[in-house]
Amino acid sequence: MESLETDVCVVGAGNAAICAALAARERGAQVTILECAPVAERSGNTRFTAGAMRVAYDGVDDIVRLVPDLSEEERRITDFGTYTTDQFFDDIARLTQYRADPDMVEILVKRSLDTLLWMRSKGVRFVPMYGRQAFKVDGRFTFWGGLAVEAWGGGPGLVEMLFAAVEKNKIDVHYETSAVSLLHDDDGVTGVRARRKGRTLEVRARAVVLASGGFEANAEWRTRYLGPGWDLAKVRGSRFNTGDGIRMALAVGASPCGNWSGCHAVGWERNAPEFGDLAVGDAFQKHSYPLGIMVNARGERFLDEGADFRNYTYAKYGRVILEQPEQFAWQVFDAKASPLLRDEYRIRQVTKVTADSLEDLVRRIDDVDRDRFLQTVREYNAAVMTDVPFNPNVKDGRGTRGLAIPKSNWANTIDEPPFEAYSVTCGITFTFGGLRITRNSEVLDNDGNVIPGLYAAGELVGGIFYFNYPGGSGLTAGAVFGRIAGTSAGARAVGSGT
Repeated sequence: MESLETDVCVVGAGNAAICAALAARERGAQVTILECAPVAERSGNTRFTAGAMRVAYDGVDDIVRLVPDLSEEERRITDFGTYTTDQFFDDIARLTQYRADPDMVEILVKRSLDTLLWMRSKGVRFVPMYGRQAFKVDGRFTFWGGLAVEAWGGGPGLVEMLFAAVEKNKIDVHYETSAVSLLHDDDGVTGVRARRKGRTLEVRARAVVLASGGFEANAEWRTRYLGPGWDLAKVRGSRFNTGDGIRMALAVGASPCGNWSGCHAVGWERNAPEFGDLAVGDAFQKHSYPLGIMVNARGERFLDEGADFRNYTYAKYGRVILEQPEQFAWQVFDAKASPLLRDEYRIRQVTKVTADSLEDLVRRIDDVDRDRFLQTVREYNAAVMTDVPFNPNVKDGRGTRGLAIPKSNWANTIDEPPFEAYSVTCGITFTFGGLRITRNSEVLDNDGNVIPGLYAAGELVGGIFYFNYPGGSGLTAGAVFGRIAGTSAGARAVGSGT
């Protein structure tokens, strides 16, 4: 059996894991990363994201700190607004129905800007999210929904920038190396047992950071914890996020925490593959539904498409789509909305139907009750409050009157050809249940005691997200707690205080 020694062993190679590795290296620790995927699929779900990172900022000056090459012209035509720590905290509290651990949320919110600035110091570039988070109205962009910046190059760009930092800091990465169990004795966790190309590898370490993702790619665990039908969901990202880090920690007595029956799940291309496609990335998502309506196989609307900004509803609407007959829905738009649709609606791999009449559209859809669909659209059109101005940059109050399921904002009649319909199912992003940690990212056992030498960050941490999720919070949480975990693990490994 092969063995090696290191100061800090990080399990995983996504955003949270790399932030942990870089932070541990800052403390002077020797760091070894174990990545179960091959190089071409490294970094778990991070590679599949759009790279959006929610951050608290007090105005354009903070944005300039993150994006120092922001031009004077961009500043002139853009209203970045503010997104205060109070707003960030309130958004998470509201969307999680006030179940989120307030201490963890406070850490996430108050350290968000400092953490992104730290990532900048490691070589990560950020840019404004013009293409996804701002519409141009009267010659001026206005950012909405609390999201303003993303990593340059999206998820793939973030991965490349993080790994450039890994190489610069001389951190060892072992690919195709799957962590199997934790080495553990009366003094705590002392390393990791892994399998690399069919051979056992023991990594002895003074501290271990688990950052290997949730269990979203494990169909058996999804069905066990999320419930019946979740085995039928598409997996938006990595096929390697099967809950192994959680399993290993529970086996040594770690305390489970959080919303184990909850997850981040979105409207996703109905005919997408079982797992994420690196060539397509996150473009299988279909997030312009606030501009149209969604109908199920019965030809009926089943949710309020304009209940809130997309950032605050998309992560829960995947579950609602999964609950529909045959687990699908169609998003329907007319010519007024089509110019505003996001770029993901224009990819080649899309289930799309177009027609010059609604009657022809529903005939071409062919798996929706035709008569009920036409009745649904007629009733919806008649209910639209056309006297209220339409503005996609704000919650405009342009809703419907008299419908059993209202549309609260951005309601436009669907009456101007050509008509377009896109078929979606449920795409699961990550699971919400995980491990219980301290403010220093130490893993706790079932008695509430710290498991010496064991730290956690990223998707496999529980207690932050319940039921829903503010867009862009996942990468930020991974970075914030990854940095904390690495700092704590590095301090332990080199014998200094945190």
